[in-house]
Amino acid sequence: MRNFLETDRLVLRAFTETDTDHLLALDGDPDVMRFVNGGRPTSREAIEAHTLPRLLHAYPCLGGRGYWAAEEKGAGTFLGWFEFRPLSERDPAVVELGYRLNKAAWGSGYATEGSRALIHKGFTDLGVERVTANTMAVNTRSRHVMEKAGLSFVRSFTGDWPEVIAGSEHGEVEYELTRPDWQRGRQEPAVQ
Repeated sequence: MRNFLETDRLVLRAFTETDTDHLLALDGDPDVMRFVNGGRPTSREAIEAHTLPRLLHAYPCLGGRGYWAAEEKGAGTFLGWFEFRPLSERDPAVVELGYRLNKAAWGSGYATEGSRALIHKGFTDLGVERVTANTMAVNTRSRHVMEKAGLSFVRSFTGDWPEVIAGSEHGEVEYELTRPDWQRGRQEPAVQ
């Protein structure tokens, strides 16, 4: 299994079909899914038919996948995943950053560490010009990670979502980091 990226404490690797049970546990936690769908667990059928195929999707402009399984370095414990995928299939200039980690990993700095490492790789190796990230306005933990990773608030917006979940009445927020801004405030992560 090929590792995409390593930091001091994380390994980001390609997903495989064998990750179904990891994803089932992750998406089965109501706290993890709170800002995704209101806390409903995802079924095994949905993981196999929708989630895993999305996570296995390759983006030729990046030379690989856009979603990466996150494991604790050394122990190999599955922590969740990171998204770093282009908004256009053929152009790596603008990528979306995202993350979903299990509750046991919250508050340990893994989300910030993984995000910073992906941003660094994007700007130095992958031709990325702009990193964007979105979350619900009330998701203060995710917003804090975005800020610690170097992204800045751009705007608030509301979407026409198929279902209303608690807090969605406050809308969504968008953050971004451009290559010039990253170069000015560059923080080198421990990338191997």
